[in-house]
Amino acid sequence: MHVRGFLASLSKCPLLVSLRILLLVHAGSPVHSQGDSQSDNKVMDNITVREGETVFLRCEQGDVVTHTAWLNRSSILYAGEDKWSVDPRVSLVTLNQEEFTIKIENVDMTDEGQYVCAVQTSSRPRTTSVHVLVQVPPKIINFSRDIVVNEGSNVTLVCQASGKPEPSISWKFISNSGDLASDDELLEISSISRQRAGVYECTAVNEIDTDVQTVDITVNYAPSVSEGRDAGVTLGQRGVLECEADAVPEADFEWYKDNRRIFNGFDDMEIVSTGSLSKLTFYNVSDGDYGNYTCVAINKLGSSNTSFLMYVVIEPTSSTLLQVQDGSGGAKAVNFHTCLLFIALLPFLLRF
Repeated sequence: MHVRGFLASLSKCPLLVSLRILLLVHAGSPVHSQGDSQSDNKVMDNITVREGETVFLRCEQGDVVTHTAWLNRSSILYAGEDKWSVDPRVSLVTLNQEEFTIKIENVDMTDEGQYVCAVQTSSRPRTTSVHVLVQVPPKIINFSRDIVVNEGSNVTLVCQASGKPEPSISWKFISNSGDLASDDELLEISSISRQRAGVYECTAVNEIDTDVQTVDITVNYAPSVSEGRDAGVTLGQRGVLECEADAVPEADFEWYKDNRRIFNGFDDMEIVSTGSLSKLTFYNVSDGDYGNYTCVAINKLGSSNTSFLMYVVIEPTSSTLLQVQDGSGGAKAVNFHTCLLFIALLPFLLRF
C-alpha cells in the first residue's frame, strides 16, 4: 500500500487522540521537530548518518492511537506491528502507547531520503517527515595499475573516487621525499625520465575518512657503463676486472679481449654477473692474459661499453736488491738495475 492510500484509510478511522511529537533519533540521540505542534504536517531537521551505522526512527504517540505507520517515500515500512518492508535490515524496536520505534541497520545510500510517521488521532491524520542524509567514506574505484614505460614516454595516471561528501583527490611521488605531484584525478608526466620512476600515491579524502592507493612506474632505459679501471697483476697471480652498468631492465654482459669474445671457463677465466655488476676473474695470470679488454652491457633498449688494460707488475726479488747503509747506520734495499744505471750515468753527471 502506498502513502496516499494509507492516509486515506487513516482518514476513515475514528479520531481518538492527538499526535504529540515525532522524533527521529540516530544512535539514541533525539532530533526535535520544527514548527507549531498543532499543525497537521511537520518537517523535522535533516539527520545525517554515516554509512554502516544504525538509524532509529521513533514516533511518540498518545494514550490511544487507532493507526500508526512508518513510511519511506512511497513504501510502507511498518504499519503497527505488521512489517511491510522485505528488507531484513529493518526491524521493530518498540510499539506501545508511548512510542512506535523501528530501526534500520547497516545504513547505505539507498536509505537516503524522506521518512514519514503517520498517526491517526482523535481529530484527523497527522504526519511528520524527516530527510535522512547518508554520508559515505571515500573509496577509490578507478585507479591505474603498475606500468612499465620507456624513458621519454608520456604517462597519465588516473585516480577516481566515490564518496559523500565528494572526496578531494591528491597525488604524491613518495619515492622522492614526498613531493606533491598533483591535486587532480589525472596525473600527467611528460617525457618521463628515469628519476621519475618509483611509487606514486593517490589519496581520496572527505570529512568521513581517507582512502589511499599506490601505483609503481618502472622506467626502462639503455645501459650506461662506468669507466673501466685498469689492473696491474703479477704473473701467476689472481686478477679481477670489474664492469658496472646502470640499466633497466638489467643488462646482460659480454667480455672481449681485443676482438675475441670470452666465454665462461675459457683459459682459466670465470665470468660472474650479478645485477648491475660483472666480474672477469683470472685465477692464474699468464703472459697471454695481459692486454686490452672490453666489457659490453646490453639490454633491449641499447648497449654501452668500456675498456680495461691488464698490465704486468714485476715484484722485486732478493736477487735484484742490494743492501746499502743510510746515514743513520740502517740498511736499505736498492734495486740492482737502478744502481747500474746510476754508475753508467755518473761520468756525465760529474761534468757539471
